[in-house]
Amino acid sequence: MAPRRLAVSLNPLWYHYVAAATLGCALLLGLFRYYVIDRLDPIHCNALLTKGRWLDHAFKNWQPEGCMMYNYQPKDVETCINTKPIVFIGDSVTRQLFFQTAHVVDSTLPSAPPDDEHKHSDHLLTAKSGIQLSFHWDPFLNTSDTQKYIHPNVYQAGERPALLVVGSGLWYLRYPDSGGLPAWELKIESTLDALSDPANRPADTVAFLPVEDVIPSKLSKDRAESMRSSDIDAMNSDLLHRIRPPHINDPFAFFAPASQRESPIALPLVFNSMLDPSQTDDGLHFSDTVVKMQANVLLNLRCNDVLPKTFPIDKTCCRSYPWPSPIHLLVLAAVILWGPVIWFLPRRLGGNANMPWVTEEQIPALVISGSLALIYLADRTGFWLKEQKQFSPWSFGFLCFLSLAVGLLTVKRADNDLGFLNRDQTDEWKGWMQIAILIYHYFGASKISGIYNPIRVLVASYLFMTGYGHTTFYIKKADFGFLRVAHVSTLTLHRQFSIERYLVQILVRLNLYTLFLAYTMNTDYISYYFSPLVSMWYLIIYGTMFAGSQYNDRTVFLVGKILLSMALVTWFMKEPWLLETVFSFLEHLCGIHWSAREWSFRANLDLWIVYFGMFTAIAVIKIREYRLTDIPQWPLVAKGGIGLSAVVLLWYFAFELSQPDKFVYNTWHPYISFLPVGAFVVLRNANGVLRSASSKAFAFIGRCSLETFIIQYHLWLAGDTKGILLVIPGTRWRPLNMVLTTIVFIYISHRVAEATGEITKWICGTKKPPSLPTVAETSNRQSAPSSQNEGAEVIFMAPEDDSSNQKEEGSAPSREPDTPGRPGRRWVDRLADDSSSQTSSRAGFRVWYGETEWNPGVATKLLIGFATLWLVNIVWPYP
Repeated sequence: MAPRRLAVSLNPLWYHYVAAATLGCALLLGLFRYYVIDRLDPIHCNALLTKGRWLDHAFKNWQPEGCMMYNYQPKDVETCINTKPIVFIGDSVTRQLFFQTAHVVDSTLPSAPPDDEHKHSDHLLTAKSGIQLSFHWDPFLNTSDTQKYIHPNVYQAGERPALLVVGSGLWYLRYPDSGGLPAWELKIESTLDALSDPANRPADTVAFLPVEDVIPSKLSKDRAESMRSSDIDAMNSDLLHRIRPPHINDPFAFFAPASQRESPIALPLVFNSMLDPSQTDDGLHFSDTVVKMQANVLLNLRCNDVLPKTFPIDKTCCRSYPWPSPIHLLVLAAVILWGPVIWFLPRRLGGNANMPWVTEEQIPALVISGSLALIYLADRTGFWLKEQKQFSPWSFGFLCFLSLAVGLLTVKRADNDLGFLNRDQTDEWKGWMQIAILIYHYFGASKISGIYNPIRVLVASYLFMTGYGHTTFYIKKADFGFLRVAHVSTLTLHRQFSIERYLVQILVRLNLYTLFLAYTMNTDYISYYFSPLVSMWYLIIYGTMFAGSQYNDRTVFLVGKILLSMALVTWFMKEPWLLETVFSFLEHLCGIHWSAREWSFRANLDLWIVYFGMFTAIAVIKIREYRLTDIPQWPLVAKGGIGLSAVVLLWYFAFELSQPDKFVYNTWHPYISFLPVGAFVVLRNANGVLRSASSKAFAFIGRCSLETFIIQYHLWLAGDTKGILLVIPGTRWRPLNMVLTTIVFIYISHRVAEATGEITKWICGTKKPPSLPTVAETSNRQSAPSSQNEGAEVIFMAPEDDSSNQKEEGSAPSREPDTPGRPGRRWVDRLADDSSSQTSSRAGFRVWYGETEWNPGVATKLLIGFATLWLVNIVWPYP
């Protein structure tokens, strides 16, 4: 008897369980951190002042623990401070901080005293915005000017400083004749008592600087003898206990009033954590780079919660999240409760005891509502942490090679040649490009020109596929009648697939979840630029192919009108006033606030790659039509094309790496992007083996590439793409956080892609909607080809097989043609019929689950949708 082999089987639903467990852990960690660990510091003011580390070796990216710090620009400071003064009092350390703060407020202001003679003098600077910054030299805090600010009389309106910064300590150590530590303690006690007086606040925000740590090995001999690290530590400990006594940090003081848990004085102890021995020459004064970041900490403390809380939400330190406006709250309630209501009503009103816990038709609404609630929780509340991005070449390279290895390990070959740019291949292409873009965004690699430039080509590749796939479809189908499917018999309903229904499906599929996100997150629609960009180009392709469509079989006419379209679009995009006029019209008529400048930049970067895709589609169709692959010279032509493509790719990488920066490259990109895209297409389709093989892992990501692109803004990244999401507190846990958030992010994107497809079917009233972006099913998914070559053709979203229609001929005419004899029909199938069919012969939308049924057609649904969007836009509050 042969020994039994150990059989290991994997539950086919394993990825559901892994994703659910990961999401559950993330939610529990968020609850524990938000309500226990960070209960006393929910907006991370204390974290900004006490915890953090440098993310880079250039000392330009300081990361506070668990929040995103903002690098202030002069315009931001002007908005925050208005015309109020900023006052600094103290020693040489405070003076250096004063000059760096002034340089942030206005880059034309000096960043140091004019000469050594003025080092121990007062300074008064006025920014272009009118903000006055003053420094008062008083290392012992005993001059009359100092007392005027510490013990102020009643300020006149607008006179009270927006920010008062006080620093002292090192001179008491340096000069023992001043009284040393005992004198410092007495002065600090009286000063802090005055600054803490709630009845006579000296400034909107008061910061008392810690005594700065020194680098003993770099100090001069006399300084090293008097400025001892042990004394400095004791002074800072005394400051901490006076400014933040133990009861403020007591995590068990649940019932203490907020006034007793907050200190009126900020103590940025983190300043000493920011110091590095390599950044000082004398052991006492540090580089302007470090001190400028300290100035930004103070500005984050003062201004983050004051600046308008609008998109993008890119600063989370010491800043509460905005409360939704009434109309925003209504939209949130509608989209988040939609799924639960769909789930609850049948149980409340239907009374079916055998109904399953969740039915198939309820899943799309539940997924959409649940995903939007999760995304809002992630990026519009403090439930999970957000931190800044930091580029790491080693991490970036490792993840790229790891992704490549996974992709290669999951390569599978089909039994036959699937044809040029077949569906599996384009799904794979979209997948690995999307992975590269995700890694690029996660590490903030846009500042690295050598990485930014190829990523621009990947975006161009998406648009190339758009031009290629849609042009192929319109040449093949050549049917432009509006919703003609409404006028055909039920027997031929899915055979006569309408171009316009296809048009609506594409636009709905591209934009449905993007619009959900834009309103749920209170962002700008065109900030999710991929969806509007592809939608715009799709409409241009449709208009181009529709004009004179009866002559599309004439190559000269087809090429001529594409060239004319290219000329018109180029002229429109190169004239800024035209786009500004259109956007201004939309703003006045529809309440849409878009940036013409931003959109012009996005559109002009890839102005002609779509037309290259259209010409490629024509070329491929004509090559097959004239059977050019059968001529004896074709193998030689193919080898020449492959060799030329390899040379073009090598040239491109050499060229893009030679550019001084990405801004220079952007001027070249519209003219050369077709070269690497075309070269890759040729090499990827060089022979039958390559055409028949594709990576399953890459294709999986490719099938939800639209969702990963837009959901990453809030669920994998954070702060509207400006930061990254952390579910485990602690900057050191970033790698583990990336693993956890990636699992949740990919799973949510996959489920949203499925749900959006189902809802698109219902809106458009069709059984099989197109997938995105651009390429048709291959021969093994379509009706039987007339020949082998025909079976390899890429027909974008051509009708599926007719087997269901053949079966249906014997069925009762009242049944739907695509689902004969199926016992329990799904809601999307019941609602998919066009309004021209008889109401009595099919189910519709049951109002309140009663007997009344409403069966709107596609046009009615779209009209209701546009009217709702218009109304919401008109009443939506804009800053």
